[in-house]
Amino acid sequence: MNTNLLQHLADPAIPSPCFILEEAKLRRNLELIDSVQKAAGVTIILALKGFSMYSAFPLVHEYLSGATASSLNEIKLVNDYMGVKAHTYIPAYRDDEFDEVVERSSHLTFNSWSQWERFKGRAVGRVSCGIRVNPQYSEVATEMYNPCVPGSRLGATRDQLPDQLPDGLEGLHFHTLCENDSFTLERTLEALEARFSDLLHQAKWVNFGGGHLMTREGYDTAHLVGLLTAFRQKYNVDVILEPGSAIAWQTGVLVSTVLDVLDSQGIHVAILDTSFAAHMPDTLEMPYKPRIIHAYHEPVAGKPTYRLGGMTCLAGDFMGDYSFDAPLQVGDKIVFDDMIHYTMVKTTTFNGVNLPSIGIWKEGETFQLVRTYGYESFKDRLS
Repeated sequence: MNTNLLQHLADPAIPSPCFILEEAKLRRNLELIDSVQKAAGVTIILALKGFSMYSAFPLVHEYLSGATASSLNEIKLVNDYMGVKAHTYIPAYRDDEFDEVVERSSHLTFNSWSQWERFKGRAVGRVSCGIRVNPQYSEVATEMYNPCVPGSRLGATRDQLPDQLPDGLEGLHFHTLCENDSFTLERTLEALEARFSDLLHQAKWVNFGGGHLMTREGYDTAHLVGLLTAFRQKYNVDVILEPGSAIAWQTGVLVSTVLDVLDSQGIHVAILDTSFAAHMPDTLEMPYKPRIIHAYHEPVAGKPTYRLGGMTCLAGDFMGDYSFDAPLQVGDKIVFDDMIHYTMVKTTTFNGVNLPSIGIWKEGETFQLVRTYGYESFKDRLS
């Protein structure tokens, strides 16, 4: 975390709780991703499901030509704040939205053959159409995030597709990775080619989906470039990647404040002004234990140790346990690291808790408050 930012967290101009994007770190990631797409001759686009902070879209668009969307609302965000049409994939298209979706998209992926049959007459000639395929291979351990589990609704298996791509169906799309490396991609491509090589030779473009965590330390980008280049040349196709986490990986924090410290049957608890359930749901869904700046990730004997509780009344809205060098006091800042991807996009106002504010630590070492939330944001979700 930027040292100057850490020193400024006590500044009343920085609200709590608050997501803070570090602009310089986002640019660093984009520069690396851009180097991959240029070296491999592929197109890499932003996946809004992982990072929809549209105040940062001008910076993203300096390096990436577009974005992928999975709803009409996401499509409109791409149109309005990146100034381009979207690469669109929605598991099932609504009849009443379909024509607007087509009008606002450059690429459109169908999830099933039945969706293609139903809507092809309204799409072919207006947008580049593709279909999502299921290679029936994934190394994602958490079933909730694995699109290849038996009975998955995501993508067509080989037996559901014909031997010849029909006129107007130009692309294939697969997405089976989740924060994986290039060697997992290599094994996935082997499974994809074993089942779909005949159709790959007929396609004009292949979308590799997301899950390519190329900005993680230790990721072998040279190996990735080799895989992408070889695939593109072998099948003479345009290759598209749409990473979610990689764009905003380790680019910012969620700042919170201790509201209360108490003893619960011998366990020290600190209650925060944020919520794991409402503001960091991935920590409970995946699940994973988020890292905290200047805290020990696991309990350390002899050091003050706390279970951290969220501010909702959900009994399971807690995370623990962490150790600190000094006892926590009301008003202390707790800073959760790497909280920009798959966080803002999933927040809720459960229990009426306010959403965290959103800010940017600019490259010029100043703080810009982008958005705050209150009663109206909560009320607007209800009726």
